[in-house]
Amino acid sequence: MAQQRDTASGTLITLVSGALLGAAGLAWWLLSEADRRQRVQRQRNMLYASRLQDGSEASDPSRPRNNQDQLEQRVEQLNSAIADVRRQLEDLGARN
Repeated sequence: MAQQRDTASGTLITLVSGALLGAAGLAWWLLSEADRRQRVQRQRNMLYASRLQDGSEASDPSRPRNNQDQLEQRVEQLNSAIADVRRQLEDLGARN
């Protein structure tokens, strides 16, 4: 019976230490990923700052504002198409 308690406590200690090691490994990985993302963002910011200085940022197609303008144009086109279809449906309903 004493041997069973020793085995159970040993198993429990092993499980707890494994969980602690796993949590420490996960924390280390999360911190290193956050650090890597920060470095990448810093590099992108430096590249963008250099484009601001030489005036080439106007031709950068990856700028968020350019994407925003394209999105707004697309939404306007879709709204216009929806209005056209609505008018056509109303005309069909009025004819019947």
